[in-house]
Amino acid sequence: MKNKETTRRQVPAVTRAVGILRKLGNSTEPMGVNQIARDLSLIPSTCLHILRVLADEGLVAFDPISKRYSIDIGILPIARNAIRKNNFVNVIEQRLTELSVKYEITGIATQFSEPNHMIVVAISQATSPFRLQVDLGNRFPTLISATGRCFAAFSNIGNADLKKHFKGLKWDHPPSFEQWKTEIEETKENGFALDKGNYISGVSIIAVPFFNQSNQITRSIVGIGISEKIESIGIQKIGNEMMKIRDEATAIMFSE
Repeated sequence: MKNKETTRRQVPAVTRAVGILRKLGNSTEPMGVNQIARDLSLIPSTCLHILRVLADEGLVAFDPISKRYSIDIGILPIARNAIRKNNFVNVIEQRLTELSVKYEITGIATQFSEPNHMIVVAISQATSPFRLQVDLGNRFPTLISATGRCFAAFSNIGNADLKKHFKGLKWDHPPSFEQWKTEIEETKENGFALDKGNYISGVSIIAVPFFNQSNQITRSIVGIGISEKIESIGIQKIGNEMMKIRDEATAIMFSE
């Protein structure tokens, strides 16, 4: 019997449409066809045809005066349903809220769903005056902050690739590459990661990795608060509780 190899067929139109949606979703301003085409290395006429289809479907909006496109509200039902049906979100939301209330920290959950980025899929704001401005669907580089240290610690990423991506990360107080690598090793030992004021000045961020059944890191939960507050409670104490939440949530998810 011959072995059948599974091949992935390329569908350029779909790839381009997804690229356009991501481009508009990440842009703070409406964009013209030529700019979108240039940024995505597309032929302008091809870009225009795809934009018109997306506009007809209500996924992008067109301003006839400025001749520019922006992401439209038609994308919201799709995103809302995706989050609502996400088993991880359903399991983690209440536990994230309890963590925020108990320690007066902001809690978020992230999921790695596209190359080199993680997406916020759940949020629980702190009851303290400090609040981090983050929204559902926000995207962050995979290797940034505490979650990035987790991803680097528990993924098979070579040193050369780590150094390459590290150079493109933006921090308030950038660590040196050597310091960052040391903290990645500490993350492997501790089971959770800490970013103390590197990503956001004066703010400590604790992240705990989630693994799938193949032991690959796919998600994380994150606790965020003023560094003095976090230290007064105890970094290890919060980290231990977050790992307990991870273990409980993982057991529920794998049993379903």
